[in-house]
Amino acid sequence: MSSHHAQQCAYFKEGLTLSYAARISALHQFDKALRQYEERLVAALYKDFQKSAFESFTTEFSMLYEEIRHAQRNLKKWMRPKRVRTNWINWPAHSAILREPLGVNLIIGAWNYPILLLLQPAVSALAAGNTAVLKPSENAPAVAAVIEEMINTNFDSGHLVVVQADATQTQQLLALRWDHIFYTGSTRVGQIVYEAAAKHLTPVTLELGGKSPAIITASANVHLTAKRLVWGKFLNAGQTCVAPDYVLVHESVREAFIQACISELKRNNYKLGQNHYCQIINHRHFDRLIALLDPKKTIYGGQYDRDTRFIAPTIMAEVTLTDAVMQEEIFGPILPIMTFDALENAVKQVKALEKPLAAYVFSTQKNEYQKVLSDLSFGGGAVNDVVMHLSNPNLPFGGVGHSGIGAYHGTHGLDCFSHRKSVLYKKNWFEAPLKYPPLSHKKLNWIKKFMK
Repeated sequence: MSSHHAQQCAYFKEGLTLSYAARISALHQFDKALRQYEERLVAALYKDFQKSAFESFTTEFSMLYEEIRHAQRNLKKWMRPKRVRTNWINWPAHSAILREPLGVNLIIGAWNYPILLLLQPAVSALAAGNTAVLKPSENAPAVAAVIEEMINTNFDSGHLVVVQADATQTQQLLALRWDHIFYTGSTRVGQIVYEAAAKHLTPVTLELGGKSPAIITASANVHLTAKRLVWGKFLNAGQTCVAPDYVLVHESVREAFIQACISELKRNNYKLGQNHYCQIINHRHFDRLIALLDPKKTIYGGQYDRDTRFIAPTIMAEVTLTDAVMQEEIFGPILPIMTFDALENAVKQVKALEKPLAAYVFSTQKNEYQKVLSDLSFGGGAVNDVVMHLSNPNLPFGGVGHSGIGAYHGTHGLDCFSHRKSVLYKKNWFEAPLKYPPLSHKKLNWIKKFMK
């Protein structure tokens, strides 16, 4: 592992990644390799947790291809110096911000979307002119093996390389001095990554998680709300970092909303073998989820089978903040429902928890959703929808507080892997004498006159 690090340090110092030609070539090569390995990656996803070809493409490949296309179309523009205004004290001059690559990066992916969450930041790193070591999740071993072959046979290891590592080996990776570490996963491991990075003053991007709320007001379109929310919650069997973790619904529409959700679940017929439902990733996560279930509060679903790692979509009602299901991010197909009588009380309940990665509000009244958007702090979200804000490459994706540090996607991904270098271009045909000795009251008065 240290040899790959040293190799990439040498490769970057040679300046082989800096030019537009080198960056666009890397993006083309990345796109070509991904298309060649797409079928094998889809098969690997099914092997790891029975994810269908349909959902594999829509939730992993579609956004990855869009990210590559977006970078290819805009790279030349992104690389241009950005002119900014110059203040009078520096006249005559002009000023600009230049993006330069951070250097050698470590990118650690997550298991729930093991292709997208490892390779999407890699696209940004390549576009920004960096090198990167990619560490896929060991919890999705079939996908990790295919990605390793895809990258390591198509790229110089000094530029882009995949390394397999367990927890102990990952600690060894983190002990090396990187120019940037990008991690997607749990807050607990994010703290370990942050601590290791701090020893070298290494900047980090941490894409974590949290308990993302969905607030449903009395004015919401209940049936459409249920349709969209059920889809987003149980996508990937709930193993989505921005899935609605719990619902706060106005008491006047509680029963109608619950019945609409149950109708939608019955209509969709979630079970293994369907192309819209998959397994829990492993038995450790399965057992954790089962421990969160409270049969007394389960009003729909609750069935499970450990041998097949199947948990039926489950709705729990009459949930309180003290219940086990509200003590951690669920990351599975369990939907707790709580009620509120006034919107400010719903906001207070959300504020009682850490800042979430996402938040959603369903309302047809502008004053209602504006209150939620202005009063709550969260990474990103949507009004009258869930999850889909991730699909827009023009929106930054990232958390705040315990849900993460930094953001990426599109030009924000380029910023994530770049240093914005400030440059003042000074002319030589004039030089004001005010800053030079001898210093005098007269000069000071002139400076004060212009600065006030």
